[in-house]
Amino acid sequence: MSKKTFEELFAELQQKASADPATSRTAELVGKGVHAIGKKVVEEAAEVWMAAEYEGAEATAEEISQLLYHLQVMMVARGISLDDVYAHL
Repeated sequence: MSKKTFEELFAELQQKASADPATSRTAELVGKGVHAIGKKVVEEAAEVWMAAEYEGAEATAEEISQLLYHLQVMMVARGISLDDVYAHL
């Protein structure tokens, strides 16, 4: 399994956002807009919670990775940079 950093994922998603939506889930989500992405963020957040409550650390980590993906897709769709987010940490 290939590992990537938060920054590497963000750079990858920025590139994928301009790809063909038929071949890129990221481009498809960006094309659907903030509302659709927001629904996925909420869904994934609930799955993180449920995994943390009822499943082990590995399942929880997997759900967190999916939440982070959708949060970054939202960032790309809204034109928010990593620095924009880091300024609030």
